[in-house]
Amino acid sequence: MTDDVRSISSRRHFLAQQGMSLGGVALAWLLHRDGVLAAEARKPTLERPVYDLRPKVPPQAPKARAMISLFMQGGPSHHDLFDPKPELTKRHGQTFKGDLQIDNAGEASSKLFATPWKFHKRGECGMELSELLPGLGEIADDICLVRSMHTGVNNHGQSINALNSGRITGGRPVVGSWLTYGLGTESDQLPAYCVLSDPSGVPVLGVDNWSSGWLPGLYQGTVIRPREPRIPNLDPPPHLKGRVQERYLRQLDELNREHLAAHPGEHELSARIASYELAARMQSAAKDALDLSGESEDTKRMYGLDDPASQEFGTRCLIARRLVERGVRFVQVCTGNQEWDHHGGIISALPAKCRKVDRPSAALVKDLKRRGLLDETVVFWGGEMGRLPVIQNEKNIGRDHNTYGFSVWLAGGGFRAGRVHGATDELGTKAVEGVVTHSDYHATLLSLFGLDYKTLVFKRPNGDASLVDGQQARVVSELLA
Repeated sequence: MTDDVRSISSRRHFLAQQGMSLGGVALAWLLHRDGVLAAEARKPTLERPVYDLRPKVPPQAPKARAMISLFMQGGPSHHDLFDPKPELTKRHGQTFKGDLQIDNAGEASSKLFATPWKFHKRGECGMELSELLPGLGEIADDICLVRSMHTGVNNHGQSINALNSGRITGGRPVVGSWLTYGLGTESDQLPAYCVLSDPSGVPVLGVDNWSSGWLPGLYQGTVIRPREPRIPNLDPPPHLKGRVQERYLRQLDELNREHLAAHPGEHELSARIASYELAARMQSAAKDALDLSGESEDTKRMYGLDDPASQEFGTRCLIARRLVERGVRFVQVCTGNQEWDHHGGIISALPAKCRKVDRPSAALVKDLKRRGLLDETVVFWGGEMGRLPVIQNEKNIGRDHNTYGFSVWLAGGGFRAGRVHGATDELGTKAVEGVVTHSDYHATLLSLFGLDYKTLVFKRPNGDASLVDGQQARVVSELLA
């Protein structure tokens, strides 16, 4: 190589070095001066996140440890159960002249329909409740009755999605999945999230009611069937019992982990491995949790197991208590598809549904309280909507949907006892005082578990996602003890 070539090569090398150093420093200084680099750049995550169900300490001191959701799918009528309206009684049979969101226009009428059932003040708090709910009346001083719920989407599916997963669209994680994602579980022998389904079938939207959405499958609900065997295949076949099963499961685990090591970040595979491990541990723990033979006769009567009308739902409520007692984080007790959707026949159908659920629901709160569990267990009772004050189907009286103002009740876990919150207008058509949207409810609920709805997020390719997901929300402090 000649001296001229060496000289040119050296100059090029020098200039290239300066382009990456002096020039880079100058550019960075100019950008910083203009404020482009004023905020420190986020460092990329170099390690893959680990998802598991080990118990986690929430960022704030929690009041609640577990939750039982008694989900009344279809829309219980707040006019007839929770929200007395003297003006509606006064104007019974008159024509309603305002605007209503009607779901079934073909059967709609504008004739006002007052409740045929009486309301009575119950408990020391004087909470007014329907005569159809004598059991609830016995625990009036333990519940927080919200008369101003609002989702504002006037059909079942969208309102279920809003109340369960934060948005009206499907495919998102439900509340139970978010709680288990944020907190894990206190039991390594039972699922973190259990669903006790109704023998008549699953609610509208089916398994979406307990879906983990785009959270790892580890956080979805585990269905416990309404009839025996409630969990199938808990017992291995005779030829696989003992050491044979142990060796089989050990070999299966080794193969699964080899496959996972070759495919890191496969959340569904991780969830399946965890499910296999849990299934082995559940063989004795689940049998114990589902076995009611050790419960006293007094307890069984309290839950309504002596009454054919309430026996089945009471059994599931009692199982729910046994599950949270053993460290399960979230239990969902469902009624069947559209059981509370009384577009017609409400005068006979509503009392029947109340007989099914009222006594067991009240017994659950009483039982948790006497066992010292209510303070740390949230109990939710409600559906995705209420009903309208006008008659639908004049030949077989019912009420149409109403998601603009309806009632739910909560107990325990930091909710204020003996409290009536919010109000609908004089005819119960919409919430007008202390409105609680589904986003407000979610923010409040998470706060009781020591979680912040703004920071409990899951990283997705298009950004962080949360239960509330950027919607307007507030922690409703008026509901809290």
